Amino acid sequence: MLSISVKDSPGKGRGVFAQRNFKKSEVIETCPVIVLPAKEIDSLELTQLYNYYFAWGPDSKDAAIALGYGSLYNHSYNPNARYYKDFDNSLLKYVCIRDIQEDEEITINYNCDPEDKTPVWFDLAGQEDLDIC
Repeated sequence: MLSISVKDSPGKGRGVFAQRNFKKSEVIETCPVIVLPAKEIDSLELTQLYNYYFAWGPDSKDAAIALGYGSLYNHSYNPNARYYKDFDNSLLKYVCIRDIQEDEEITINYNCDPEDKTPVWFDLAGQEDLDIC
């Protein structure tokens, strides 16, 4: 049984929330991904999935759609989790970078590195008070 759930996240739509306490370094979820070759990304951009895919492959030219809750984690420049790409096994692994309390939203930095403050592709206006970026 998963120890996470999807709920409404004020100002952000849906988000992933802890259903129990997690400890730093604990694996939250391991998600299989569907890999799409670079030549299909233009078609993906015409769909709702465009906002949910990950750059994939050693050169980041392919795309991947995470199954499970993998594409529903919200972004933060102060995340409590991070993700690791496993290209060989087509998996994304979500891991705590600090303790996470029950009912707390689990967030990741969409730039992969939790310390990376590079601007993301969507508008953050009015969301800074929500600790997301």
